[in-house]
Order: sequence, then C-alpha cells, then structure tokens
Amino acid sequence: MAYDYFSEFATICGLLSAFGLNIEEGRIFTSAESEQPNRNRSADPYPIRTRPQGRPGLTRKKIVDVFTVSPIEGQTFAAANRKRLTDQLTRMIMLLDEGQLDEARQQVNRQLVEHLGKRRSSFSGLLHTVQITFDNSQSATDTIMDIRSDDTPAFLYAFANALAMRNVYISKALFAIEDGKLHDRFYIRNRFGQKLLDPGDLEQLRLTAVLIKQFTHALTWAPDPAKALEAFDQFLDLVLEGSRQAGRKQAWAFVKDKNTFPLLARLLGASDFLWEDFLRRQHVNLLPLLKDYRDAPLIKSQATLRKELNRAIVKAKTDEARKEALNRFKDQELFRIDMKHIVEPGTSLPDFSLAISELAEVIVERSLVDCQAKLTKLYGSPRLPNRKPCPFAILGAGKFGGKEMGYASDIEVLFVYGGPGRTSGKQGIENSEYFERLAQEFLQWIEAKQEGIFHIDVRLRPHGGKGSLANAFDEVCKYYSAEGQAAPFERQALIKLRHIAGDAALGKKVESHRDSFVYSGAPWDLTVALDLRRQQVKQLVEPGQINLKHSHGGIVTLEYAIQYLQVMHGHRHPSLRTPNTLRALAALIDVGLIPRATGENLRKSYLFIRMLIDGLRMVRGNTKDLVIPPPDSDEFIFLARRVGYQTEDWQAGARHLQTDIEEHMKQNRQFFEKMFGKV
Repeated sequence: MAYDYFSEFATICGLLSAFGLNIEEGRIFTSAESEQPNRNRSADPYPIRTRPQGRPGLTRKKIVDVFTVSPIEGQTFAAANRKRLTDQLTRMIMLLDEGQLDEARQQVNRQLVEHLGKRRSSFSGLLHTVQITFDNSQSATDTIMDIRSDDTPAFLYAFANALAMRNVYISKALFAIEDGKLHDRFYIRNRFGQKLLDPGDLEQLRLTAVLIKQFTHALTWAPDPAKALEAFDQFLDLVLEGSRQAGRKQAWAFVKDKNTFPLLARLLGASDFLWEDFLRRQHVNLLPLLKDYRDAPLIKSQATLRKELNRAIVKAKTDEARKEALNRFKDQELFRIDMKHIVEPGTSLPDFSLAISELAEVIVERSLVDCQAKLTKLYGSPRLPNRKPCPFAILGAGKFGGKEMGYASDIEVLFVYGGPGRTSGKQGIENSEYFERLAQEFLQWIEAKQEGIFHIDVRLRPHGGKGSLANAFDEVCKYYSAEGQAAPFERQALIKLRHIAGDAALGKKVESHRDSFVYSGAPWDLTVALDLRRQQVKQLVEPGQINLKHSHGGIVTLEYAIQYLQVMHGHRHPSLRTPNTLRALAALIDVGLIPRATGENLRKSYLFIRMLIDGLRMVRGNTKDLVIPPPDSDEFIFLARRVGYQTEDWQAGARHLQTDIEEHMKQNRQFFEKMFGKV
C-alpha cells in the first residue's frame, strides 16, 4: 500500500522482474478520485509524452497492489532477497515522490537488464497470437483492456511505462494464468479520467501492446536491453504520431515479420548513433529497409557499388542534387555495413574493414569526378605548359590507405597534381589555384554526420596545416626527401600511402617516390621515435585511464612497432612495403624478423584491440571514443556484451574482458620495449 505516483505501477513490475519473480496473479487498486474530472474538455484523449505537472502524490490517492509471485525456475526468494526488494522498492517510491522519475527508471532498468541476460534463450520466432479485446460496457468509469498471450520478460514493465508516458492511466489491474496463457486485465482511463471511446485510440493502444509484447520477447538479444527499450519506446511514438492509417499499416507489417524484432533489439541495444542518425529518420520505411539490409551481403565489390551509386545519381540535374544523392547513398551503405557487423557476430574485423574501405574508395572516386566537373564549367580544364592535360590524383593515408577502416573512421587523403600551368577556360586561373579550389570543394562534398565518420582529414601533406591543400608532384618529391623538410614521423606516416582516385599514372609515381624515400635504407633514429611516443602518452593519456589508441600496449604500440620494422628493413625486403598492418606483420614473420608464435599473438592482440575500439565507437559514432570505462561501471559491462562477452553472469563477463585487456596490452608493451627499448 502506498500513495499513487506517476509510473509507480511500472516501477513495481520492473523490480519484481529484476528480482526474478514471475507475477502469477495480481490485483491492483487505486482509491477514487478526490474530485470529479472535467468531462467537457475537448482534447486528444491519447496524447504522446506529456507528464503531470507539480509534485507527484499531492492528490493523496492511494494504491493497494496485491501480487502472487513465484521465483523463476532454478532460483529462490529467501529472506535476504525479500529485504533487498523491500529496501529497493522503498527507495524507488521515495525517488518518485521527489519527482525523479528518470533516476528511478534508470535504477530499475539497471537491475532488470542483468536479470534478463540470465534468461536469454534462442529466439523462437513470433509469439503465438496475442489476443487483445476492449470493453466499455462492464465499468462505469474505466475501459477494460484484456490481453491473453504467452508470458514475456519485462512486458508488464515496458507496457506500463508506455501507458504512463502516453498518459493512459491504470486504475486497476488483474493478472492470472489461464490454460497456460497469461491473462492481463487493465482498467484504464485517459488523462482526463475518462474512458477511451474512440476506435482509433483503441486501435493504437492495441498496436502498442502487440508491438511491446513481441519486442520484449526478443529483448534478451540486445547487448543493452535498457537502451533498446528506450529507443523502441521512441519508435512507438514515431509510428503513433504519424498518420493513423499509415502508422497502423506499418505497425501490423512489423508484427507479421518473424525476424524483425530480434534484429531491431540488437541494433537498438548496441548503437545510439544508428538509431539517432538513420533508423529514426527512416522509421516510415523501417521494415523494408531492415529486410533489404538483412539480406544484403557485408562486402560489395567496387564495381557493384559504382553501378548502384551511378544509378542513384544519374537523375540528379544539379550539383547540389548530385552531392545530396551521393551522401544519401553513403549513409545508407554505411548503415548496411554497420548493421551487418552488429547483428552477425561472426563478421570478422578484416571483412568489416574491407567493406567500409571499398565504400570509401567509391565515394571518393565519384566525389572527385563531380567536383572536377563543377570547377571545369567555371574555369576550364587545367593544362601543363606543353598544353597537355594536367593530371590530378588522390592518395589515401592512415586506416583508409591501409584498407583497415572501422567504426567512425575518417578518410585521410593527400592531393597531388602534375605541375604548374593554367586552365583552358575564358576565366582561366593558375593550376595551383584551380587545384586548391578543387580540394576545398572536395572537402565540402562528402558530409560527415558524426565526428569522424567519413570526415576528410588532410593533415598529411607538405608543411602540414600550414601548407597548401593540393601540391604539385615536384613539391611533394622535394618535401619528402632526404634533403627535404619532412620530419621522421612523416616518413613513417607515408607507409600507409596508396593511390585511390584520379590519374593512375600520377598516383603510381607518388607511390614509387614514397618507396624510394621511406625504404631508402637511411638510418631510422629510434631515439627521436621513442621520444615522440613518450610525448604522445604524456599529452594524450589521462592518468589512471586506459586509452586503447595511445596508452602503452594500445593499438599505436603495435602499429608503430610494425612500422619501425618496415622502415628499418623495407629496403632489403620488398614484401614489407605494404600499407596494411596485418599484411606487414605477416611479411615480418615470413622474413624472420618476428618469431611466428610471437607474430600470431600480436595478430590476435591487434584484432582484439581494434574490436574494442569499434565496440566503444559504435555507441555514439564518435572517433574520439577511445577510453575504456572504469571496470566496475555499467558502461564497461555493456561494452563487454557488445564485443561478445555475453555470459549469464554479466559481472563475470566483464571480469573476463578486463583480464584479456590487461594481458594483451602487457604483451604488446613487452614486445615493443624488447625490440626498441623502454618508453
């Protein structure tokens, strides 16, 4: 017995589920209204997402809720657990009394979702028929809603929350098991204390119940069930706020599709940015989109991607329309790749990286074509002094150059043109100005929705940020030479350089010059290199944190170790001259510079840390997400689940991950310092 509060019934149901209790029967009562509701107000009787104003409980209505519960199979409900439940329930009611609904919901979610993890079982498809009926004749004050179906984890909690957030008030509820089926009976009113009489409102309520019932049936597939529930509730809003006919059609289509719910649970429980930046925007066509992406392959060839992209752009009549079509295609394909990687745990990191890299190359290639066409209309074509066409090439660097992109990877590029000259148009300009404008146009052409996702990075160029965006071939050769101004770290960075788009002959000339400079056999100053590494750790790693990129033993430790060996020995072993990290590691093993057993351990460590970085970045889609959460935090537990450490005991899975992180990073640091000295 307690005072009545907003979302109180949902909170109680959530805690009972979190303590492993099945609700077999229940009788839920609320004291009568202290004053008669205003029955003459004309407003939407089924509004979305408004909350009662003022302090909860001030009407001093009371509830009397009686539950008959039993522990789930294999568990007990001893005295200690009963005391914990009493204490938790008291604490939650106090939060509701203080108006801290969100805090109460988060605490219930946290306890509930770990319990759900212990109940995970193979998804057996859709539930059998969910029977829902409404009756406005039996009660003078309430609409009676009956739901008969199989029991599903957290349904009462999710459904009661959905009703509360839509201002559908439960005045009384009864639960029972009849012929092996759960029978829930709700006595409900709208926000004005009136029955729900509009057939359209009742149909929306029916849809809400069926969708939540099916979704909670698949909820244990989600790495973070609470995140999935929250996003799914927003999805319900979007469906119900749309046109009623279209919304109903879409919702019933979802109900009939067997594979949608576990797929949606995995996606919504893994990534905020996929929901915010794609699924939410595409909610009207979400079911066909999910079907299409589910059936599509992870890796598409560049030829296939070009054909599909050209088909998407061909109808565009203006530069702005072509740009918009390209970015829309990019976002859709990125979602396809991200979705496949999330929902298919067997997807390997190399395959995932290849799929993103192939897409990036096609996007860069087509963007260059369209940007060149736009500028040529204005200034004509760039020519060399001998009147021949002046070539232009884009070379990839970093993860892009190495064909090893991941979640939230940027696109590192170097712009190179053939040499001085002038464009052929009536308003001709110098080649240097033309290609600078071309580079600027290119940077604006590919749009990055999140910080890092296909953001164009041009820091690798002569003189860095102080230099021109585009440089003539001779200037590139002069800067990157033994007599040039390139710093040792720039020599190292050129390892990843690879021709991507534009003139192939010019691109190969740049690669050839790179080989003669990087792999010249000139001494590699380890003192300078190690000092730079120390400065990275000092400046980029906060004390007490584990930064998967920059901390000792992180991904940079491995990449630098391999790159140092490439620079030091590449002049004698041509097989080391590759921009791809794993291929370089394999070559180092083959030529005997790294023992095979050691090399295999390093390969596993590289894939492990890259997997963790992707697991961090997939939540927000932000390239800066590199720091491991504290081991005792919820964030760490859900990171463990996202990257495959899904055990019944979530804490045990998190501890296993923590042990693996420590072992891999310790091994990486020991290898680095054994080869090159202490950092």
